Amino acid sequence: MVIYDGPQDLRRAVLMDVDLSGARLIRTSLAGATMRGADVTGAEIDSPWLLEDEGGTLLINGVDVVPYLQAELDRRWPGRALRRAEDPDGLREAWTALETTWRRTIDQAAAMPEGSVDAKVDGEWSFSQTLRHLVMAIDIWLGRAILHREDALHPIGQPHADYEADGHDMAAFAPGIPAFDDVLAVLAERFAMVRSFLAEATAELLDAPRNCPWDPGREVTVRSCLHVILNEGWEHHRYAVRDLEALAGARERT
Repeated sequence: MVIYDGPQDLRRAVLMDVDLSGARLIRTSLAGATMRGADVTGAEIDSPWLLEDEGGTLLINGVDVVPYLQAELDRRWPGRALRRAEDPDGLREAWTALETTWRRTIDQAAAMPEGSVDAKVDGEWSFSQTLRHLVMAIDIWLGRAILHREDALHPIGQPHADYEADGHDMAAFAPGIPAFDDVLAVLAERFAMVRSFLAEATAELLDAPRNCPWDPGREVTVRSCLHVILNEGWEHHRYAVRDLEALAGARERT
């Protein structure tokens, strides 16, 4: 297997009669790419930004499939459609739906055979790491961006792949694999922090400006920060369920 690791600039390239069967494209931009006469039987595409960005499109045989994707995911996960709620009551309902969904999935994962929560599928984050990333997302967007807490980052948090490459300090995060019970305890604290903040949130507060934590020169609102937390919660829940199902299926085949 050939591995291309590192910057590969193929923008506007023409790939003709190329066999990519079974290839894995990770953190790869295909924005605006055109495929003609392409055999995509059994292909799998995962693009969370496609579902987050307003106006995102994906044309397959001339049909924009994004609206169908959104509708199907909302059908599978009741409460997901609330993630763009604008008012305090709507955001409180949205958070309750997300937290309730995660609690059910956490109970499911905890009931699986020992080691399942730390198992990885195709090199993706384990279930435990996904929960740790939710901790970091809440710390960044609520603790740091909204509440202006300098010590917002808990060391159990899981940074994304580009965090260090973007020049951020990794010293805030503890190395190693923490105990799952410790992860659950910190996550419960963060869930409670969001719940407590939303309980007191007003329409005026939601409109208040904040600095984007990833782009300090850009102004965002408290509301948009909460939307990021909700999107992170639902998208990573989708990944977690996908991998738990894969682990369960693999055990059934053995």
